[in-house]
Amino acid sequence: MSGDLRRRELGAFLRASRERLDPADFGIAVRGRRRTPGLRREEIASESGVGLAWYAWLEQGRVQTSREVLEALARTMRMTHEERRHLLALGGYAADGVADDGLVARLRPLLDNWPLTPALLLDQRFDVLAGNAAHAAVWPEPALTGRPNLLLSLAGSARLESLLVPEEQFLYELFLRFRARADRFPAEDVVAGLRELRPELAHWWSCRAVREFGSWPVTVLADDARLRFECSLLRPDDTATLLVQAPVDAETREWLRQRC
Repeated sequence: MSGDLRRRELGAFLRASRERLDPADFGIAVRGRRRTPGLRREEIASESGVGLAWYAWLEQGRVQTSREVLEALARTMRMTHEERRHLLALGGYAADGVADDGLVARLRPLLDNWPLTPALLLDQRFDVLAGNAAHAAVWPEPALTGRPNLLLSLAGSARLESLLVPEEQFLYELFLRFRARADRFPAEDVVAGLRELRPELAHWWSCRAVREFGSWPVTVLADDARLRFECSLLRPDDTATLLVQAPVDAETREWLRQRC
């Protein structure tokens, strides 16, 4: 989409969002009949701390503006998570990768309907938002509370080496997929933490290799069983990732059936 077309689309989206607003929700008394529905341009500009002329030019597709102005307009217009992301995209800004509050509630039934498939819901930083009972049965950590970071939890785990065969390859495959997203949603504190926790793998953390797609095998040692999974990442939206570990043999499925 060209810059001119995107600015026109941005203006049209702002106008449509403004016209669906109810003045009463903003404490604005309506006297007589308004020529257009919703709030007036001057009311939106005032509520958002934006100059009226500048806001008018935005709706007319004549100017490009800062992310801060668009964020202020999104708040004023009480946009949904999806609407805010769309507004930022039209303005030429990537979303921040923050999952909205309702994401876990929406995907919880999906997680719980995989009783024999360990699964985690992660944000762009690979912080753990939720997990299912199968994952908790196989993986002693990270705990599924407090939004721990999956990469940092695994890198700092004293049990990882005895749990995984081979443990380094699983961590590397996760990191490649993290890096594929983190370049768009920077999370350098995670990379710095990995360097501190596993300095012997510094050549990994400093590389720019990425891997968006593709599954990879993992073997987990649990009690007296060797559990075999095929791991994949699914993306329900731009802010979240599902790490799904599908069992690949009867022994693994039976082990899970007995414990979940």
